[in-house]
Amino acid sequence: MRRLFSFPNPVNDAAARTVATGVVLLAALTLGFESKVLLVVLCCGFWARVLTGPTLSPLGQFATRVAAPRLPGIAKMVPGPPKRFAQGIGAALSTAAVVCAFSVGWTPVVVLLAMLLVAASLEAFLGVCLGCTIFGWLMRAGVIPAHVCEECNNLAARYAAAAART
Repeated sequence: MRRLFSFPNPVNDAAARTVATGVVLLAALTLGFESKVLLVVLCCGFWARVLTGPTLSPLGQFATRVAAPRLPGIAKMVPGPPKRFAQGIGAALSTAAVVCAFSVGWTPVVVLLAMLLVAASLEAFLGVCLGCTIFGWLMRAGVIPAHVCEECNNLAARYAAAAART
């Protein structure tokens, strides 16, 4: 059971960007069709990834088993905890969107999904993870303890490793 409710560390960045691309497509379809069903699917996907990584997420499985291995280049591995944090932000935003869709109407859903679309698009197309950036800020502020992600905390080691790869 403990293995089921885990998140990979490190994470293949190509898989993370593939998941983000799937989120962009699903969020855009949800907005375009104003579909509560697609909104619930989007929300469940985030929760599946937060709780189990790619294990129970069809999008996560596609990204890790099908798409990422076929993408050209060497797999770039990145720390898992910031990616899990980013999925948690997506889970919170999509959950709020579901609650709004079924209680107060579609207008706040548009705002929440627009926020998701911006964040997922930055990750998918530019490799910029806003959730990871916020995670780093929270670590520097002492809100997230250093032991949660030693690699995230030790920037000198990360930059040295990146320099060695080039």
